[in-house]
Amino acid sequence: MSSHTVARSVSVVALSKEEKSFFAHLGARIAQLRKTQGITQVQLADVLGVSQQTITAYEVGRRRIQVSSLPLIAKTLGVAVEEIVGPEPKAAAKRGPAPKLQQQMDRIAKLPKNQQRFVMQVIDSVIAQAGR
Repeated sequence: MSSHTVARSVSVVALSKEEKSFFAHLGARIAQLRKTQGITQVQLADVLGVSQQTITAYEVGRRRIQVSSLPLIAKTLGVAVEEIVGPEPKAAAKRGPAPKLQQQMDRIAKLPKNQQRFVMQVIDSVIAQAGR
């Protein structure tokens, strides 16, 4: 019997300047969200079934992220896919410093989800006590 070797062809297509920019932005956004949630590259790699080095390559824009991975990445990071691939939200034009309450809300929004829930419970408790 003869053995047959099946060669898998992989087509390599050069990325355009716009695509390179897109993947660099996408990777940076994933890194930012991952860090905000307190998730390590190793943890994200385990969820996706890839190496930590692959996550590093994604985050610095050296490798394309498979579209099929985006829903799992989004779910793991606690955001919608649109928040990962969409443009950065534009800050509203302000005429001066943000009020202290808004500054605090912005800081809370950057906390990991479990800490956000804790802060909300404290606020709900204070509001309930004030309403009595």
